[in-house]
Amino acid sequence: MFETLTRGFREARDRLRGVTRLTEENIAEALREVRMSLLEADVDLAIVRGFLERVSERCKGQQVTLHAGRQGERLHVSPGDHFAKACYEELVALMGQPEPIAKAKDTRVLMLLGLQGTGKTSTAAKLALHLKKAGERPLLVAADVRRPAAREQLEVLGGQIGVEVYARAGSDAAAICADAVAHARETRLGSVILDTAGRLQIDDELMRELEQVAERTTPEFSLLVCDAMMGREAVNVARGFSERLRLDGLILTKLDGDARGGAALSIRNATGVPIRFITTGEGTDRLELFRPEGLASRVLGMGDVVGLMQDFEEVADTEQAEKDARRLLQGRFTLEDFLAQLRTLQRMGPLQDMVEKLPFAGDLLPEGAQVDGHELKRVEAMILSMTPEERARPEILNRSRQERIAGGSGTQLQHLTETLKRFETMRKLMGQLGKGGMLSRIPGIGKMMGGGLPDLDPAALGELGLGGPPPGRRAARAQKAEARRQQRKAMKKHKRRGKRR
Repeated sequence: MFETLTRGFREARDRLRGVTRLTEENIAEALREVRMSLLEADVDLAIVRGFLERVSERCKGQQVTLHAGRQGERLHVSPGDHFAKACYEELVALMGQPEPIAKAKDTRVLMLLGLQGTGKTSTAAKLALHLKKAGERPLLVAADVRRPAAREQLEVLGGQIGVEVYARAGSDAAAICADAVAHARETRLGSVILDTAGRLQIDDELMRELEQVAERTTPEFSLLVCDAMMGREAVNVARGFSERLRLDGLILTKLDGDARGGAALSIRNATGVPIRFITTGEGTDRLELFRPEGLASRVLGMGDVVGLMQDFEEVADTEQAEKDARRLLQGRFTLEDFLAQLRTLQRMGPLQDMVEKLPFAGDLLPEGAQVDGHELKRVEAMILSMTPEERARPEILNRSRQERIAGGSGTQLQHLTETLKRFETMRKLMGQLGKGGMLSRIPGIGKMMGGGLPDLDPAALGELGLGGPPPGRRAARAQKAEARRQQRKAMKKHKRRGKRR
Protein backbone atom coordinates (compact mmCIF):
# COMPACT_ATOMS: atom_id res chain seq x y z
CA MET A 1 0.00 0.00 0.00
CA PHE A 2 1.22 3.50 -0.94
CA GLU A 3 4.58 2.23 -2.20
CA THR A 4 5.02 5.31 -4.41
CA LEU A 5 4.53 7.76 -1.56
CA THR A 6 6.57 5.74 0.92
CA ARG A 7 9.51 5.57 -1.48
CA GLY A 8 9.53 9.36 -1.90
CA PHE A 9 9.45 10.10 1.82
CA ARG A 10 12.10 7.46 2.51
CA GLU A 11 14.42 9.02 -0.08
CA ALA A 12 13.80 12.46 1.43
CA ARG A 13 14.74 11.13 4.87
CA ASP A 14 17.88 9.54 3.41
CA ARG A 15 18.93 12.90 1.95
CA LEU A 16 18.85 14.41 5.44
CA ARG A 17 20.80 11.55 6.99
CA GLY A 18 24.04 12.82 8.45
CA VAL A 19 23.20 16.54 8.28
CA THR A 20 23.60 18.49 11.51
CA ARG A 21 21.12 21.30 10.82
CA LEU A 22 18.20 22.05 8.53
CA THR A 23 18.86 24.70 5.90
CA GLU A 24 16.88 26.04 2.97
CA GLU A 25 19.10 24.03 0.61
CA ASN A 26 18.80 20.59 2.22
CA ILE A 27 15.08 21.12 2.95
CA ALA A 28 14.53 21.93 -0.74
CA GLU A 29 16.46 18.81 -1.78
CA ALA A 30 14.37 16.61 0.52
CA LEU A 31 11.10 18.19 -0.59
CA ARG A 32 12.04 17.62 -4.22
CA GLU A 33 11.84 13.87 -3.59
CA VAL A 34 8.50 14.31 -1.81
CA ARG A 35 7.13 16.46 -4.64
CA MET A 36 8.00 13.83 -7.23
CA SER A 37 6.34 11.03 -5.25
CA LEU A 38 3.18 13.09 -4.59
CA LEU A 39 2.77 13.96 -8.26
CA GLU A 40 3.50 10.36 -9.28
CA ALA A 41 0.83 9.28 -6.77
CA ASP A 42 -1.68 11.42 -8.72
CA VAL A 43 -2.18 14.09 -6.05
CA ASP A 44 -3.54 17.39 -7.39
CA LEU A 45 -0.79 19.94 -8.11
CA ALA A 46 -2.40 22.68 -6.01
CA ILE A 47 -2.63 20.32 -3.02
CA VAL A 48 1.02 19.29 -3.52
CA ARG A 49 2.19 22.90 -3.54
CA GLY A 50 0.25 23.76 -0.40
CA PHE A 51 1.56 20.68 1.43
CA LEU A 52 5.19 21.39 0.52
CA GLU A 53 4.92 25.05 1.54
CA ARG A 54 3.53 24.15 4.95
CA VAL A 55 6.21 21.51 5.58
CA SER A 56 8.92 23.94 4.50
CA GLU A 57 7.61 26.66 6.82
CA ARG A 58 7.55 24.20 9.73
CA CYS A 59 11.19 23.27 9.15
CA LYS A 60 12.72 26.65 8.32
CA GLY A 61 14.05 28.75 11.15
CA GLN A 62 13.67 25.94 13.67
CA GLN A 63 16.53 25.13 16.00
CA VAL A 64 16.72 21.34 16.12
CA THR A 65 17.69 20.03 19.55
CA LEU A 66 19.86 17.01 18.89
CA HIS A 67 19.33 15.59 22.37
CA ALA A 68 16.15 15.68 24.41
CA GLY A 69 14.81 13.92 27.46
CA ARG A 70 14.14 14.24 31.14
CA GLN A 71 15.21 12.79 34.47
CA GLY A 72 18.60 11.85 33.13
CA GLU A 73 17.30 10.08 30.01
CA ARG A 74 18.65 11.37 26.69
CA LEU A 75 17.04 10.75 23.30
CA HIS A 76 18.84 11.50 20.06
CA VAL A 77 16.72 13.59 17.67
CA SER A 78 18.11 14.25 14.20
CA PRO A 79 17.11 16.93 11.67
CA GLY A 80 15.64 14.09 9.62
CA ASP A 81 13.35 13.22 12.55
CA HIS A 82 12.23 16.84 12.75
CA PHE A 83 11.48 16.82 9.00
CA ALA A 84 9.54 13.52 9.32
CA LYS A 85 7.48 14.95 12.20
CA ALA A 86 6.53 17.97 10.11
CA CYS A 87 5.52 15.71 7.20
CA TYR A 88 3.50 13.46 9.51
CA GLU A 89 1.52 16.31 11.05
CA GLU A 90 0.79 17.89 7.67
CA LEU A 91 -0.30 14.54 6.20
CA VAL A 92 -2.73 14.05 9.09
CA ALA A 93 -4.09 17.57 8.60
CA LEU A 94 -4.40 16.98 4.84
CA MET A 95 -6.51 13.84 5.26
CA GLY A 96 -8.73 15.36 7.94
CA GLN A 97 -9.88 14.11 11.31
CA PRO A 98 -11.80 10.82 11.58
CA GLU A 99 -15.58 11.07 11.84
CA PRO A 100 -16.93 7.61 12.70
CA ILE A 101 -20.61 6.77 12.45
CA ALA A 102 -22.15 6.31 15.89
CA LYS A 103 -24.40 3.38 16.78
CA ALA A 104 -28.02 3.91 15.73
CA LYS A 105 -30.54 4.71 18.47
CA ASP A 106 -33.57 4.27 16.18
CA THR A 107 -34.10 3.14 12.61
CA ARG A 108 -31.97 5.23 10.25
CA VAL A 109 -30.99 5.07 6.58
CA LEU A 110 -27.47 4.81 5.13
CA MET A 111 -27.43 5.21 1.35
CA LEU A 112 -24.41 3.92 -0.58
CA LEU A 113 -23.78 5.40 -4.02
CA GLY A 114 -20.98 5.52 -6.54
CA LEU A 115 -19.74 4.39 -9.91
CA GLN A 116 -20.10 0.88 -11.27
CA GLY A 117 -17.32 -1.47 -10.21
CA THR A 118 -16.25 0.39 -7.08
CA GLY A 119 -17.39 -2.46 -4.82
CA LYS A 120 -20.62 -1.01 -3.41
CA THR A 121 -22.36 -4.36 -2.85
CA SER A 122 -19.43 -5.94 -1.02
CA THR A 123 -18.90 -2.69 0.89
CA ALA A 124 -22.57 -2.74 1.96
CA ALA A 125 -22.03 -6.21 3.46
CA LYS A 126 -18.80 -5.09 5.16
CA LEU A 127 -20.56 -2.07 6.65
CA ALA A 128 -23.44 -4.25 7.85
CA LEU A 129 -21.01 -6.63 9.57
CA HIS A 130 -19.21 -3.69 11.18
CA LEU A 131 -22.49 -2.34 12.58
CA LYS A 132 -23.53 -5.82 13.71
CA LYS A 133 -20.31 -6.16 15.71
CA ALA A 134 -21.14 -2.80 17.32
CA GLY A 135 -24.42 -4.29 18.60
CA GLU A 136 -26.85 -3.17 15.90
CA ARG A 137 -29.42 -5.12 13.90
CA PRO A 138 -28.81 -3.76 10.37
CA LEU A 139 -30.86 -4.41 7.24
CA LEU A 140 -29.36 -4.72 3.77
CA VAL A 141 -31.56 -3.50 0.91
CA ALA A 142 -31.05 -4.71 -2.66
CA ALA A 143 -31.79 -1.42 -4.42
CA ASP A 144 -29.68 -2.14 -7.52
CA VAL A 145 -32.40 -3.02 -10.05
CA ARG A 146 -30.15 -2.63 -13.09
CA ARG A 147 -27.15 -4.92 -12.66
CA PRO A 148 -27.84 -8.62 -13.34
CA ALA A 149 -27.61 -10.83 -10.23
CA ALA A 150 -26.98 -7.85 -7.94
CA ARG A 151 -29.86 -8.92 -5.69
CA GLU A 152 -28.61 -12.52 -5.53
CA GLN A 153 -25.06 -11.36 -4.71
CA LEU A 154 -26.30 -9.29 -1.78
CA GLU A 155 -28.44 -12.17 -0.50
CA VAL A 156 -25.41 -14.48 -0.53
CA LEU A 157 -23.28 -11.94 1.34
CA GLY A 158 -26.07 -11.31 3.84
CA GLY A 159 -26.33 -15.02 4.51
CA GLN A 160 -22.58 -15.25 5.13
CA ILE A 161 -22.61 -12.53 7.79
CA GLY A 162 -26.03 -13.34 9.27
CA VAL A 163 -27.74 -10.07 8.30
CA GLU A 164 -31.28 -9.82 6.90
CA VAL A 165 -31.57 -8.74 3.25
CA TYR A 166 -34.68 -6.99 1.92
CA ALA A 167 -35.11 -7.85 -1.75
CA ARG A 168 -38.12 -8.01 -4.04
CA ALA A 169 -38.85 -7.91 -7.75
CA GLY A 170 -39.49 -4.62 -9.50
CA SER A 171 -37.72 -1.80 -11.31
CA ASP A 172 -38.69 1.11 -9.05
CA ALA A 173 -35.67 1.50 -6.77
CA ALA A 174 -37.24 4.35 -4.78
CA ALA A 175 -40.34 2.26 -3.97
CA ILE A 176 -38.22 -0.74 -2.93
CA CYS A 177 -36.15 1.43 -0.59
CA ALA A 178 -39.25 3.08 0.92
CA ASP A 179 -40.85 -0.31 1.59
CA ALA A 180 -37.60 -1.57 3.16
CA VAL A 181 -37.45 1.40 5.54
CA ALA A 182 -41.08 0.82 6.54
CA HIS A 183 -40.28 -2.87 7.19
CA ALA A 184 -37.26 -1.87 9.33
CA ARG A 185 -39.33 0.49 11.44
CA GLU A 186 -42.04 -2.14 11.97
CA THR A 187 -39.48 -4.72 13.12
CA ARG A 188 -37.38 -2.14 15.03
CA LEU A 189 -34.17 -2.69 13.12
CA GLY A 190 -31.24 -0.29 13.27
CA SER A 191 -29.38 0.93 10.20
CA VAL A 192 -31.00 0.37 6.80
CA ILE A 193 -28.18 0.12 4.23
CA LEU A 194 -29.33 0.93 0.68
CA ASP A 195 -27.18 -0.74 -1.98
CA THR A 196 -28.03 1.44 -4.98
CA ALA A 197 -27.05 0.87 -8.61
CA GLY A 198 -23.75 2.19 -9.92
CA ARG A 199 -23.95 5.21 -12.18
CA LEU A 200 -21.89 7.98 -13.74
CA GLN A 201 -22.24 11.37 -12.13
CA ILE A 202 -23.03 12.82 -15.57
CA ASP A 203 -25.92 10.39 -16.23
CA ASP A 204 -28.90 12.67 -15.59
CA GLU A 205 -31.56 9.92 -15.59
CA LEU A 206 -29.77 7.73 -13.05
CA MET A 207 -28.90 10.70 -10.86
CA ARG A 208 -32.61 11.62 -10.78
CA GLU A 209 -33.29 8.07 -9.53
CA LEU A 210 -30.91 8.66 -6.61
CA GLU A 211 -32.64 11.95 -5.83
CA GLN A 212 -35.99 10.11 -5.72
CA VAL A 213 -34.56 7.46 -3.37
CA ALA A 214 -33.19 10.18 -1.09
CA GLU A 215 -36.51 12.06 -1.15
CA ARG A 216 -38.56 9.00 -0.12
CA THR A 217 -36.17 7.58 2.50
CA THR A 218 -34.46 10.72 3.94
CA PRO A 219 -31.06 9.08 4.54
CA GLU A 220 -29.16 10.18 7.62
CA PHE A 221 -25.89 9.42 5.81
CA SER A 222 -25.23 9.44 2.07
CA LEU A 223 -21.91 7.63 1.66
CA LEU A 224 -19.99 7.75 -1.62
CA VAL A 225 -18.04 4.56 -2.33
CA CYS A 226 -14.82 5.45 -4.21
CA ASP A 227 -12.19 3.17 -5.70
CA ALA A 228 -8.89 4.36 -4.19
CA MET A 229 -7.01 3.24 -7.30
CA MET A 230 -8.79 5.92 -9.37
CA GLY A 231 -6.44 8.55 -7.97
CA ARG A 232 -7.32 12.13 -8.95
CA GLU A 233 -10.40 10.96 -10.86
CA ALA A 234 -11.95 9.96 -7.53
CA VAL A 235 -11.93 13.66 -6.61
CA ASN A 236 -13.80 14.53 -9.82
CA VAL A 237 -16.35 11.80 -9.13
CA ALA A 238 -16.94 13.06 -5.59
CA ARG A 239 -17.40 16.61 -6.81
CA GLY A 240 -19.89 15.44 -9.47
CA PHE A 241 -22.04 13.55 -6.98
CA SER A 242 -21.92 16.37 -4.41
CA GLU A 243 -23.41 18.77 -6.98
CA ARG A 244 -26.60 16.67 -7.11
CA LEU A 245 -26.79 15.11 -3.64
CA ARG A 246 -25.70 15.90 -0.10
CA LEU A 247 -22.66 13.74 0.71
CA ASP A 248 -22.02 12.92 4.36
CA GLY A 249 -18.97 10.73 3.99
CA LEU A 250 -16.65 8.71 1.79
CA ILE A 251 -15.67 5.04 1.83
CA LEU A 252 -12.38 4.35 0.05
CA THR A 253 -12.27 0.80 -1.29
CA LYS A 254 -9.40 -1.40 -2.55
CA LEU A 255 -6.86 0.59 -0.57
CA ASP A 256 -4.66 -2.51 -0.29
CA GLY A 257 -4.21 -2.50 -4.07
CA ASP A 258 -3.44 1.23 -4.29
CA ALA A 259 0.28 1.68 -4.82
CA ARG A 260 -0.05 5.45 -5.29
CA GLY A 261 -2.36 6.83 -2.58
CA GLY A 262 -3.43 10.04 -4.33
CA ALA A 263 -7.13 9.64 -3.55
CA ALA A 264 -6.56 8.99 0.17
CA LEU A 265 -4.41 12.11 0.52
CA SER A 266 -6.34 14.60 -1.56
CA ILE A 267 -10.05 13.73 -1.63
CA ARG A 268 -10.93 15.23 1.76
CA ASN A 269 -9.01 18.43 1.05
CA ALA A 270 -10.51 18.79 -2.42
CA THR A 271 -14.14 18.02 -1.58
CA GLY A 272 -14.56 18.83 2.11
CA VAL A 273 -16.30 15.45 2.57
CA PRO A 274 -14.84 13.33 5.42
CA ILE A 275 -13.44 9.85 4.84
CA ARG A 276 -15.32 7.59 7.25
CA PHE A 277 -14.19 4.07 6.30
CA ILE A 278 -11.59 2.28 4.20
CA THR A 279 -11.54 -1.29 2.89
CA THR A 280 -8.31 -3.24 2.57
CA GLY A 281 -9.29 -6.65 1.25
CA GLU A 282 -12.04 -8.82 -0.19
CA GLY A 283 -13.25 -10.43 3.05
CA THR A 284 -16.41 -9.10 4.67
CA ASP A 285 -14.36 -8.22 7.77
CA ARG A 286 -11.92 -6.00 5.86
CA LEU A 287 -13.59 -2.66 6.66
CA GLU A 288 -11.74 -0.27 8.96
CA LEU A 289 -12.56 3.04 10.55
CA PHE A 290 -10.55 5.74 8.83
CA ARG A 291 -7.53 6.72 10.95
CA PRO A 292 -5.41 9.47 9.34
CA GLU A 293 -2.66 8.97 11.94
CA GLY A 294 -2.29 5.31 10.92
CA LEU A 295 -2.21 6.06 7.19
CA ALA A 296 0.23 8.95 7.63
CA SER A 297 2.51 6.71 9.68
CA ARG A 298 2.41 4.01 6.97
CA VAL A 299 3.09 6.56 4.22
CA LEU A 300 6.22 7.62 6.09
CA GLY A 301 7.29 3.98 6.42
CA MET A 302 6.80 3.90 10.20
CA GLY A 303 4.08 1.24 10.24
CA ASP A 304 0.83 1.33 12.19
CA VAL A 305 1.14 -0.43 15.54
CA VAL A 306 -2.26 0.80 16.75
CA GLY A 307 -3.96 -0.67 13.66
CA LEU A 308 -2.05 -3.91 14.10
CA MET A 309 -3.18 -4.25 17.71
CA GLN A 310 -6.78 -3.51 16.73
CA ASP A 311 -6.62 -6.29 14.13
CA PHE A 312 -5.26 -8.68 16.77
CA GLU A 313 -7.88 -7.77 19.37
CA GLU A 314 -10.69 -8.41 16.88
CA VAL A 315 -9.71 -12.02 16.21
CA ALA A 316 -7.75 -13.14 19.27
CA ASP A 317 -8.82 -14.43 22.64
CA THR A 318 -6.86 -12.16 24.99
CA GLU A 319 -6.89 -14.62 27.89
CA GLN A 320 -5.71 -17.48 25.67
CA ALA A 321 -3.02 -15.27 24.15
CA GLU A 322 -1.65 -14.55 27.63
CA LYS A 323 -1.55 -18.27 28.42
CA ASP A 324 0.24 -18.99 25.14
CA ALA A 325 2.78 -16.25 25.87
CA ARG A 326 3.43 -17.68 29.34
CA ARG A 327 4.01 -21.19 27.92
CA LEU A 328 6.26 -19.76 25.22
CA LEU A 329 8.42 -17.95 27.78
CA GLN A 330 8.59 -21.14 29.85
CA GLY A 331 9.77 -23.16 26.85
CA ARG A 332 6.60 -25.33 26.90
CA PHE A 333 5.16 -24.07 23.62
CA THR A 334 4.03 -26.97 21.39
CA LEU A 335 3.26 -27.28 17.71
CA GLU A 336 -0.42 -27.40 18.67
CA ASP A 337 -0.04 -23.94 20.22
CA PHE A 338 1.90 -22.83 17.16
CA LEU A 339 -0.94 -24.00 14.91
CA ALA A 340 -3.43 -21.93 16.93
CA GLN A 341 -1.20 -18.87 16.51
CA LEU A 342 -0.97 -19.42 12.76
CA ARG A 343 -4.74 -19.52 12.49
CA THR A 344 -5.02 -16.28 14.47
CA LEU A 345 -2.60 -14.64 12.04
CA GLN A 346 -4.64 -15.85 9.08
CA ARG A 347 -7.82 -14.34 10.56
CA MET A 348 -6.07 -10.99 10.94
CA GLY A 349 -5.95 -10.60 7.16
CA PRO A 350 -3.27 -10.67 4.46
CA LEU A 351 0.23 -11.26 5.83
CA GLN A 352 1.63 -8.51 3.59
CA ASP A 353 -0.72 -5.99 5.19
CA MET A 354 0.35 -7.04 8.69
CA VAL A 355 4.05 -6.75 7.83
CA GLU A 356 3.50 -3.25 6.41
CA LYS A 357 2.00 -2.20 9.75
CA LEU A 358 5.20 -3.14 11.57
CA PRO A 359 7.39 -0.10 12.34
CA PHE A 360 10.00 0.50 9.61
CA ALA A 361 9.20 -2.77 7.84
CA GLY A 362 10.02 -0.98 4.59
CA ASP A 363 13.58 -0.41 5.81
CA LEU A 364 14.00 -4.08 6.68
CA LEU A 365 12.61 -5.56 3.45
CA PRO A 366 14.03 -4.97 -0.04
CA GLU A 367 12.04 -2.52 -2.16
CA GLY A 368 9.16 -4.25 -3.89
CA ALA A 369 9.50 -7.38 -1.75
CA GLN A 370 6.27 -9.30 -1.20
CA VAL A 371 5.60 -11.46 1.86
CA ASP A 372 4.35 -14.91 0.87
CA GLY A 373 1.12 -15.46 2.77
CA HIS A 374 0.88 -19.01 1.38
CA GLU A 375 3.80 -20.00 3.62
CA LEU A 376 1.43 -19.99 6.61
CA LYS A 377 -0.84 -22.43 4.79
CA ARG A 378 2.09 -24.76 4.04
CA VAL A 379 3.21 -24.76 7.68
CA GLU A 380 -0.37 -25.40 8.77
CA ALA A 381 -0.60 -28.38 6.38
CA MET A 382 2.59 -29.86 7.82
CA ILE A 383 1.36 -29.58 11.42
CA LEU A 384 -2.04 -31.03 10.53
CA SER A 385 -0.27 -34.05 9.02
CA MET A 386 1.22 -34.87 12.43
CA THR A 387 -0.34 -36.98 15.15
CA PRO A 388 -1.31 -35.29 18.46
CA GLU A 389 1.72 -36.87 20.13
CA GLU A 390 4.07 -35.56 17.43
CA ARG A 391 2.68 -32.04 17.81
CA ALA A 392 3.20 -32.18 21.57
CA ARG A 393 6.69 -33.75 21.34
CA PRO A 394 8.36 -32.82 18.03
CA GLU A 395 11.63 -34.37 19.23
CA ILE A 396 10.25 -37.84 18.35
CA LEU A 397 10.06 -36.93 14.66
CA ASN A 398 12.64 -39.28 13.15
CA ARG A 399 13.38 -39.63 9.44
CA SER A 400 10.53 -42.04 8.79
CA ARG A 401 7.96 -39.85 10.50
CA GLN A 402 9.22 -36.74 8.72
CA GLU A 403 8.93 -38.44 5.32
CA ARG A 404 5.35 -39.43 6.14
CA ILE A 405 4.45 -35.88 7.20
CA ALA A 406 6.10 -34.31 4.15
CA GLY A 407 4.21 -36.69 1.86
CA GLY A 408 0.92 -36.12 3.63
CA SER A 409 1.22 -32.32 3.50
CA GLY A 410 2.53 -32.13 -0.06
CA THR A 411 5.78 -30.43 0.96
CA GLN A 412 9.46 -31.17 0.54
CA LEU A 413 11.29 -33.02 3.32
CA GLN A 414 13.90 -30.27 3.48
CA HIS A 415 11.18 -27.67 3.96
CA LEU A 416 9.76 -29.65 6.87
CA THR A 417 13.12 -30.11 8.60
CA GLU A 418 13.92 -26.41 8.27
CA THR A 419 10.56 -25.47 9.75
CA LEU A 420 11.02 -27.84 12.68
CA LYS A 421 14.52 -26.52 13.27
CA ARG A 422 13.32 -22.92 13.35
CA PHE A 423 10.46 -23.80 15.68
CA GLU A 424 12.75 -25.59 18.12
CA THR A 425 15.25 -22.72 18.02
CA MET A 426 12.48 -20.21 18.65
CA ARG A 427 11.09 -22.26 21.53
CA LYS A 428 14.51 -22.67 23.12
CA LEU A 429 15.39 -19.00 22.69
CA MET A 430 12.10 -17.74 24.10
CA GLY A 431 12.39 -20.11 27.04
CA GLN A 432 15.81 -18.67 27.84
CA LEU A 433 14.51 -15.13 27.42
CA GLY A 434 11.74 -15.77 29.92
CA LYS A 435 13.69 -17.71 32.53
CA GLY A 436 17.14 -16.25 32.55
CA GLY A 437 17.74 -13.75 29.78
CA MET A 438 16.87 -10.15 29.09
CA LEU A 439 13.15 -10.46 29.86
CA SER A 440 13.90 -11.63 33.37
CA ARG A 441 15.27 -8.15 34.09
CA ILE A 442 11.77 -6.71 33.75
CA PRO A 443 10.25 -6.47 37.26
CA GLY A 444 7.91 -9.38 37.89
CA ILE A 445 8.70 -11.33 34.71
CA GLY A 446 11.56 -13.38 36.15
CA LYS A 447 9.54 -14.31 39.23
CA MET A 448 6.49 -15.27 37.14
CA MET A 449 8.57 -17.51 34.87
CA GLY A 450 10.46 -19.21 37.67
CA GLY A 451 13.94 -17.91 36.86
CA GLY A 452 17.14 -19.90 36.93
CA LEU A 453 18.33 -20.58 33.38
CA PRO A 454 21.68 -19.30 32.18
CA ASP A 455 22.12 -16.52 29.66
CA LEU A 456 21.04 -16.88 26.05
CA ASP A 457 22.57 -19.61 23.93
CA PRO A 458 24.72 -17.93 21.23
CA ALA A 459 24.06 -20.84 18.88
CA ALA A 460 20.32 -20.35 19.22
CA LEU A 461 20.69 -16.65 18.53
CA GLY A 462 22.76 -17.43 15.46
CA GLU A 463 20.07 -19.73 14.11
CA LEU A 464 17.62 -16.80 14.11
CA GLY A 465 20.13 -14.29 12.81
CA LEU A 466 20.24 -12.38 16.11
CA GLY A 467 23.67 -13.21 17.44
CA GLY A 468 26.04 -11.19 15.30
CA PRO A 469 28.02 -12.66 12.38
CA PRO A 470 27.35 -16.26 11.34
CA PRO A 471 29.69 -18.87 12.81
CA GLY A 472 32.66 -20.15 10.88
CA ARG A 473 32.72 -23.58 9.25
CA ARG A 474 34.29 -25.31 12.24
CA ALA A 475 31.79 -23.75 14.65
CA ALA A 476 28.89 -24.55 12.31
CA ARG A 477 29.96 -28.22 12.12
CA ALA A 478 30.22 -28.35 15.90
CA GLN A 479 26.73 -26.90 16.24
CA LYS A 480 25.29 -29.43 13.80
CA ALA A 481 27.04 -32.31 15.58
CA GLU A 482 25.64 -31.11 18.90
CA ALA A 483 22.15 -30.88 17.40
CA ARG A 484 22.42 -34.45 16.06
CA ARG A 485 23.67 -35.67 19.45
CA GLN A 486 20.70 -34.04 21.21
CA GLN A 487 18.30 -35.61 18.70
CA ARG A 488 19.78 -39.11 19.22
CA LYS A 489 19.58 -38.61 22.97
CA ALA A 490 15.90 -37.65 22.70
CA MET A 491 15.16 -40.68 20.52
CA LYS A 492 16.82 -43.07 22.98
CA LYS A 493 14.83 -41.55 25.81
CA HIS A 494 11.63 -42.01 23.82
CA LYS A 495 12.44 -45.68 23.09
CA ARG A 496 13.12 -46.37 26.77
CA ARG A 497 9.75 -44.91 27.67
CA GLY A 498 8.11 -47.12 25.05
CA LYS A 499 9.70 -50.28 26.51
CA ARG A 500 8.49 -49.39 30.02
CA ARG A 501 4.94 -49.23 28.70
